[in-house]
Amino acid sequence: MAAKTPPAILDVDGEEVRISSPDKVVFPEPGITKLDLVEYYLAVADGALRGAGGRPMVLKRFPRGIDAEPFFQKRVPENHPAFVDTATLHYASGTSAEEAVIRDAAGLAWIVNLGCLDLNPHPVRAEDLDHPDELRIDLDPMPGVEWSQIVDVALVAREVLDDVGLVGWPKTSGSRGLHILVRIAPEWDYKQVRLAAETLAREVENRAPGLATARWWKEERGESVFVDFNQNAKDRTVASAYSVRPRPDARVSAPLSWDEVRTALPETFTVPTMISRYAEIGDPHAGIDGAVGSLDGLLRLADELGPAEKPPRGGDGSGRRQSTMPLIEVARTKTRPEALEALETWKAHHAGVAAQLHPADVMIDGMRGSSSLWYRVRVNLQHVAEGERPPQEDLVADYDPWAGKVWPQAER
Repeated sequence: MAAKTPPAILDVDGEEVRISSPDKVVFPEPGITKLDLVEYYLAVADGALRGAGGRPMVLKRFPRGIDAEPFFQKRVPENHPAFVDTATLHYASGTSAEEAVIRDAAGLAWIVNLGCLDLNPHPVRAEDLDHPDELRIDLDPMPGVEWSQIVDVALVAREVLDDVGLVGWPKTSGSRGLHILVRIAPEWDYKQVRLAAETLAREVENRAPGLATARWWKEERGESVFVDFNQNAKDRTVASAYSVRPRPDARVSAPLSWDEVRTALPETFTVPTMISRYAEIGDPHAGIDGAVGSLDGLLRLADELGPAEKPPRGGDGSGRRQSTMPLIEVARTKTRPEALEALETWKAHHAGVAAQLHPADVMIDGMRGSSSLWYRVRVNLQHVAEGERPPQEDLVADYDPWAGKVWPQAER
């Protein structure tokens, strides 16, 4: 058995940070180790802290590497160092958690040592947990959507923001989409911020019909870019600027100037290239904290547009939404590879139907479980002739993410 590599002890601005297994390869393709990731975050520390510093965050940990599902840890480890602050968040479920709040480069190194790749802060500061100071726009492409269409929608979103007196700061998500961040005064609660974001999404859809959609239900979006306003709901987090994403090429969420949006490609921003870029041009979002705006314009627009259309409800007395699309569920799985395998099994059994599906008709949704994601596979049969549509069948795989979980009893 090979000897275990001793930990690396780093002096980060006077704070001692212990990095266990520093030579552990996290990204095999480019050969990036755990210590390399720490050094990356230290190289871009000012920019990363501009996005995540001073905010409570959920720890998204990858102890088994990027090919295994991460687990989400809300509660800060009890043995956290003194340079890591905490804040207690209260959730809609009635539970609470004391979450980590990092404020310096040592905190970034400590986070990475826990097995975190990306940073997932809440849109509030630790000093005011009830009033977000950031509105987040997530441009999420449906299958079949090209990058150029995402860019077109981003530019429409910028026009809407300009019209209501707000400044947007774009960045690649580090995956398939784009994020636009908007600094706002912490004067509105979560409900108002989410309404403002939904209003922006609806206005973008109004100006770019067919390109963008604000439709919440996935099966109704078609091959468009979903302007995901629900990222502004309480308890939601997104990967912040400079976050490393679990992609084989060690891609990162890259802040951009608006002049770069048209020509930038997500795959060009990786751990090695971002270190060079940051050293050369600094942080394109350096001015974000000086561009604080008001939601008054978006909330006035919300009044003008009126309430968003609500989906019909089922007639079974449950009050649940009734989809207008012919949906069937294929599988529920623990991991995404298992979901893809289940989908291929279903396609093999229904080859004629599968040949008629459009890219956006297949929906593989990452669903949040108690501490990790699970996956649901659904198929929209809207493009299949009615007489050829298969009925709902037994699931190819039927994983129960709640099996074995013991729920705490409510206080009497």
